[in-house]
Amino acid sequence: MPGGGKSTVGRHLARNLRIGFHDTDAEIERRIGGSIRDYFEREGEASFRDLEQEVIAELVALPGGVIATGGGAVLRETTRELLHRRTTVVYLRSTPEELFRRLRHDMHRPLLQVADPLRKLRALFAERDPLYRRTAHFVIETGRPSVHTLVNMVQMQLELAGLISPDRVPSQVPPRPGPA
Repeated sequence: MPGGGKSTVGRHLARNLRIGFHDTDAEIERRIGGSIRDYFEREGEASFRDLEQEVIAELVALPGGVIATGGGAVLRETTRELLHRRTTVVYLRSTPEELFRRLRHDMHRPLLQVADPLRKLRALFAERDPLYRRTAHFVIETGRPSVHTLVNMVQMQLELAGLISPDRVPSQVPPRPGPA
């Protein structure tokens, strides 16, 4: 979901694991040389989803790394299957009310530039939550913990599943100071 923490948590997780980080939205904007919002308006959703699927397919083929996808990536079954088969998907699950609290002043998310953004978030959640759950290997309820706590929760799930080694993760290293 928009504002769920995918990019922020993903970036910190990758740093902790000392592996690469890729944000699909940033990669798409780099490729098109502009904003997703403008591309979406100019070319339409189907064209955007084609490009998004292409970028995700390329990124999941790379060895090791953390990928943060756009919130709508799960709307295509092919993309959901690709993510579920080729990666370990962690769904950072937040309620629409929690997302609204985080995003209520964000003017850069076109989906939320509507008269009632909370209503829009509730509708998106109703549509996407089942898709996220179907795609995910792990679901982490985010609530209000810090980025550092969320990263630790994800790492713990990956360790318990045997996907990463506990000795590879500097779990006692505090987060770097600065904005989260």
